[in-house]
Amino acid sequence: MDSADTESRLENLQAQMRKGVLEYCILLVIARGQQVYASDILGALKASNMIVVEGTIYPLLSRLNRSQYLQYQWIESSAGPPRKYYSLTPRGREALQQMTDQWVAFTTSIDELRNAHEKDA
Repeated sequence: MDSADTESRLENLQAQMRKGVLEYCILLVIARGQQVYASDILGALKASNMIVVEGTIYPLLSRLNRSQYLQYQWIESSAGPPRKYYSLTPRGREALQQMTDQWVAFTTSIDELRNAHEKDA
């Protein structure tokens, strides 16, 4: 396998890993504030190297809204049309806690495997 193929495979793996945790990351960002605007969510994700394009986030926000994990409110803006601000629902806070528990268990398992590999190497 040449280095270009390896690099492509690693980029694909990284994209799949990000995609798998994106809903969790969005809930984490929204949980930090009382009302969060979509561009604030995008900014926080980009600042954390969870590279996301705008077209990716809106379908996820809609899905989280349909799952009753978040709600939104239209708020007038002094710089243009009203903006949609998101907040977690009680169900969303519960889901966030469950996802956090799963994340901790998952990363603990991965760390154990990685540590065993490094010890044997």
